[in-house]
Amino acid sequence: MYASDYQGFMQVDPPLNKGDQLAQPAEPQLRPLQRKNRLYEEMLRKADPSQVAGLSRFFKTGPGQYGEGDKFLGIKVPVTRQVVKACWREVGLPELEECIRSEYHEVRLAALLTLVQLFSHAKRCPVKPGMAAEGQSLSVAEPGMTANGPCQARAGLSQQDCIDFYLSHTAYINNWDLVDLSCYPLLGEWLLDKDRALLYDLARRGKTLWEQRIGIVSTMTFVRHGQTDDTFAIADILLHHPHDLIHKAVGWLLREAGKRDEAALKAWLAEPPGSVRHRKRKAPSGASGDRAGRALRNSEVGAAGFGAGPRYKTMPRTMLRYAIERFPEAERRRFLSGVYPVSVR
Repeated sequence: MYASDYQGFMQVDPPLNKGDQLAQPAEPQLRPLQRKNRLYEEMLRKADPSQVAGLSRFFKTGPGQYGEGDKFLGIKVPVTRQVVKACWREVGLPELEECIRSEYHEVRLAALLTLVQLFSHAKRCPVKPGMAAEGQSLSVAEPGMTANGPCQARAGLSQQDCIDFYLSHTAYINNWDLVDLSCYPLLGEWLLDKDRALLYDLARRGKTLWEQRIGIVSTMTFVRHGQTDDTFAIADILLHHPHDLIHKAVGWLLREAGKRDEAALKAWLAEPPGSVRHRKRKAPSGASGDRAGRALRNSEVGAAGFGAGPRYKTMPRTMLRYAIERFPEAERRRFLSGVYPVSVR
């Protein structure tokens, strides 16, 4: 189901908890900026107090909810995109630094969408020393820094600089829309011809729910290029994650992988955790080794997963429902009732 306020941009809707109550938020108190920042200024001008209460409920900002304490200006995503389209050429990383640290959700989103624009228009450079890799810290630099020093102005920006900025500011990418509208146009595109250990590290050892979600949702770019191996392997890492927002994200990406290779998705669902039936393919230029051959190792399920029964019988129900959404009704019923054949090929 598409979220009504985000139609066309996001396909994973957040959970609705019974009995959720949220006090009416006060109108935002807009403070003057310390420096001229057109992106921030334009976003403040678009504030719509009449929308604040609804967006606050939608993104679960009440006590104990996943978006607790977040503040809103009342700006819908299409309006934010219009602002970004008008302003991104005048914005560099110093301005983004101010926006990504904003207390307002929509300003942080504007920063991320602007970063996507800067990335797509920046010069492509080789990977620099300091790029996060498997086993290293997820943040490649302190906030406000890239791997090579202070954030550069837009004129000298490289794609590596954009990725460094993104990875060093994941603490501010703290809701599902902020993740899903930024991670695969950035990390997914960047890693398309590179080793993808970073995403496994995020899924496996992410400090927050949102870093783990970045790990799986970033594989959308690979899926759209017909590469589903990483989606299946990272789904194994997150197969029994406790949070509903991870269940929905994994199910969503499995469904997208199934659009490209339905037989592979059915095989993955019907096999025990840790088993791999990926097609062998040539590793893209710049990648270290064949990821299909490393999928079992990267999933960290290993031999303990064998004999545990097919994945579809043990995975969270929401994840399964999302994954099989496009299957014929008769097959969906067999999966949901637990009687789908173990062997599908």
